[in-house]
Amino acid sequence: MSGKRSAGLLLYRVTDTGTDVLIGHMGGPYWAGRTRAAWSIPKGEYGPDETPEDAAGREFQEEVGLPAPEGHREPLGDTRQSGGKTVTVWAIEADFDPALAVPGTFTMEWPRGSGVEREFPELDRLDWVPLEDAVELLVTGQRIFLGRLALYIESRAADEGRERDKGAFEK
Repeated sequence: MSGKRSAGLLLYRVTDTGTDVLIGHMGGPYWAGRTRAAWSIPKGEYGPDETPEDAAGREFQEEVGLPAPEGHREPLGDTRQSGGKTVTVWAIEADFDPALAVPGTFTMEWPRGSGVEREFPELDRLDWVPLEDAVELLVTGQRIFLGRLALYIESRAADEGRERDKGAFEK
């Protein structure tokens, strides 16, 4: 089992047609040409000297190339992936233009065994995706965060409705 930990930020926006999430297609030759289960929440690993929340913001900037949007960070908790890594995610309601992203890069030997080091983007594209469509696109170990986000949005909407109703009776 791995003791590795990763943290990230899941941006979302509520529109007239539903909720969209900002996710990234993973870069590099392994993910090229794949769509299903080939997308990720912008996230990355951190060490013992950094808090998960600080790491989430830092990793967003490293992977997307822009600072994380300001706003309330709703904790979506964590999950342990099949490889043993623990992933912790926060949701932020924000609008963000994916065309402005300048993804970070990583270096790997490619083709394998060639001795040639090549650089690839961490995320080769970012897109706003309807929440229900993102379930199929995200890697399996991160899908749980979509369900948690949906529950949070439903709960928030119910609370806002109660406050509206309460205000109507207080007049």
